[in-house]
Amino acid sequence: MTTLAAARAPSPPASPGLLDVRGLTVDFGAGAGQFAAVNGVDLTIAAGETLALVGESGSGKSVTSLAIMGLLDRRRAQVGGEIRFRDRTGQARDLAALDGRAMAALRGGEIAMIFQEPMTSLNPVQTAGAQIAEAVRLHQGLDGAAAWARAVEMLDAVEIPDARRRAGAWPHELSGGMRQRVLIAMALACRPALLIADEPTTALDVTVQLAILRLLERLRRELGMGVLFITHNLGVVAEVADRVAVMYGGRIVETAPVAGLFERPRHPYTRGLLDSLPRRGARGRLKAIPGAVVDPRRPPPGCAFEPRCALAAPPCRAAPPPLAAISAGHAARCLNWAAL
Repeated sequence: MTTLAAARAPSPPASPGLLDVRGLTVDFGAGAGQFAAVNGVDLTIAAGETLALVGESGSGKSVTSLAIMGLLDRRRAQVGGEIRFRDRTGQARDLAALDGRAMAALRGGEIAMIFQEPMTSLNPVQTAGAQIAEAVRLHQGLDGAAAWARAVEMLDAVEIPDARRRAGAWPHELSGGMRQRVLIAMALACRPALLIADEPTTALDVTVQLAILRLLERLRRELGMGVLFITHNLGVVAEVADRVAVMYGGRIVETAPVAGLFERPRHPYTRGLLDSLPRRGARGRLKAIPGAVVDPRRPPPGCAFEPRCALAAPPCRAAPPPLAAISAGHAARCLNWAAL
């Protein structure tokens, strides 16, 4: 996998300060039943940079993305911390403090999201082109004909054949790969500064997955977007990311440049994820991380990974470890990182 990371062309120099998340918390429930799904997450993304957010299902990745987008139901979720986003005018605003109207003005225009499942994310009673045109009319003020022309242009940009005809197709008439491209076209139609891609290739076959990844990389470079790429697949990370944040139990447990993470991970969970990848020429069973992902309703008192960790020691059970700086841009939330 190191060769994949090394083979990816480096991104152009990134501009600072697009997204800065500090101390993000998301709590669900109330009273004695309240629990933290996200617990003190810090993330930064620069313009033109791709940050991969990696972890098992249940680690808090999607909840983090929904909190950034302002899509959590505030009657069920309590969001804390700062989510500072620098818009096209250069103004930095805390998304967590915006009301619904102000957030809606940014969402879809300056910040866009590609969701995991295109069939449930697309409106079944609107054509593909109509759904893209609706976003363009709302955020760019184009009239009906101009918005439709923009929708066709975007379908062509995401390499859907016969884009003009496909714009009039219903979601159920399109293949899974085409539906995913429609979601990408919709997300990019207003040329957002920040794109959040939540498992955008999970349900696709390998050849379509590779085409989608290459498409996202090309459009990122052309538009100069910052990208938060959420996945559980470290093989995909090697193809798309500049930096990686590994998430477990609602916390960031390791951050590093992608090459450094693949060459020498410094958290046992990251090491376990890498060891579980299939390798060319290897025989026998794949390695697995023992146990199950931590239940956020009943977290252990110390390190969330301690019940599954071969390096666990008594201090690991006392309190959650801090994020320790290891080298430039590389940090890990582990007391025994030097042993890896």
